[in-house]
Amino acid sequence: MDTFASSEKAGKIIGRPENHEASQSAYIAAMRTHLRLTEVYGVDETVTADTGEQVHLFTALLSLELMSAFFQRDFLLVFAEHLEDSRNTLAALSRLAFFGLADGLQNRFPLTWSDRSEKIAKILGWTVRDDCPNGSLQMAAAILDFWTSDWGQLGKRMREGGGGLQPELFERPVLKLGSLLVQLPWVVGVQNNSSAAINNLRRLGARRDEARQETQRIEERLGQLFESRGFRIVLNWTPPPTDSEVPGEVDLVCARDGVVLVLELKSTYLRRSSRDAWLHSTTTLRKAGIQLRRKVAAVQRALTDIQFSEMLALNGGEEELCIQGWIVDTSIECDHQRFEGFFKVSLEEVLIALRDDSYLLQDPAGLLRGKFGESALADMEDPVSKSLYPEGFSAPRFVEVIERAEVWKGVDGCWATVS
Repeated sequence: MDTFASSEKAGKIIGRPENHEASQSAYIAAMRTHLRLTEVYGVDETVTADTGEQVHLFTALLSLELMSAFFQRDFLLVFAEHLEDSRNTLAALSRLAFFGLADGLQNRFPLTWSDRSEKIAKILGWTVRDDCPNGSLQMAAAILDFWTSDWGQLGKRMREGGGGLQPELFERPVLKLGSLLVQLPWVVGVQNNSSAAINNLRRLGARRDEARQETQRIEERLGQLFESRGFRIVLNWTPPPTDSEVPGEVDLVCARDGVVLVLELKSTYLRRSSRDAWLHSTTTLRKAGIQLRRKVAAVQRALTDIQFSEMLALNGGEEELCIQGWIVDTSIECDHQRFEGFFKVSLEEVLIALRDDSYLLQDPAGLLRGKFGESALADMEDPVSKSLYPEGFSAPRFVEVIERAEVWKGVDGCWATVS
C-alpha cells in the first residue's frame, strides 16, 4: 500500500470509471505480487514464457488479476444474486446461464471459451503502457502463453509415458484444448494469484535460463540488506578444498558484534500438500543441512586467515566468536526446525526482521476490526514503539529475534483468518 500510495496511479482513475474500484484493487494486488517476486524470489522485470517470448512481469501479473476481477463481477457476484433470490443452487446456475445467453455473455456459463485471436484482443487493452500507448499484440500474445496450459501437448506426453511437471489449474488457468482456450470462472475468480505466479515461475519454470540469475539476485539483495544493518559480508565465497572434502560455494557470510552467520540460501516454490512438504524436508532441506555443516567448518578454518578475517572486519580482538549456520529458504515449510543441527528459516522472515517492520503483520491501525481512528493512525505512524530492537539493533538481538520467532509474536488470530 505504501508503494501504491507513492505511485503515479494513486488518486487517478484506472480503466473505465465504473470499473475503477475493481481495477484499482487488481492493480494493488499485482503490485503486491510484483514486490514479492522481485524482492523475495529475485525475478527480473521481464520473464520468458515457454514459447521463448519475453513477458513484462507486472503486465502479466496485472492481466491475471484483471481476469479474476472480471469473473468475480460478471460471474460470481451475479450467481450470488440469483442464489439469494432462488435459494437453490441449480436454479441459480440455470438463471445465470439463461440470462447470460440472452445478453450474449457466454461468460455466464460454468466455463468460458474463445479462440486465440479473440483472447489476445481482450488482453490487448491491459498491455497499454507509457511506452506503448496503444498496447502491444505481441505482448498480449506472450502474456496469454505465459498463463496457458496446453492440454493437447500434456495429454500426448502422458500417453507416451513422458515425464515432466503437470501444471495445476491455478498455476496456468488458461486451458488450451485444440484451437479453443477455456477458463473456469469459479477457479480464476477466487484463486490465489500470488501463489499462481510464484509456482508458474519457480515450480513449472525452474529450468528457465533466468533461474540461476534470480538466485544470484536473491543473494546479492539479501547481502545488501545485511550491509545496511552494519554487517560486513562475503558473498559467494568458495573455500579451498581439504584432503577429505570439497565444501562448495558459501552463499553468504555476515559478521557483526562477534556474531558470524553462514547462510545457505534455497529458492523453491509454494507447496500445497503435506506430502510435498515432507519431501522438501527429507531431500532439499536435509541436503542443505549436510552442505552447511561442511561450509560452517570451512568458515571456521578460514577465520584463522588474516585476509578472510579482514573481509569481515574481524581483527582477532574478539574474545569469542559465535558462528551459526542457517538454512534460508523462500518457502515456509519446516520453519524453525533444525536439519543436521542447523536452523531453518524463511527468507521473508529474515527480511522482516532486518527491516524491523513486523508491526505491519498485526492488524494495522485497527483496520481489520473496523476500529480505525486518529489514535490508531498515530500508533501506526509511530513504529518505534513496536520495534523488535527497543535498545537498538545488534547482531545478537537479531539472532534472538529469528530463533525465538519474535517476528510473529502478537500477530492477531484474525489476520490469519482474513488473509
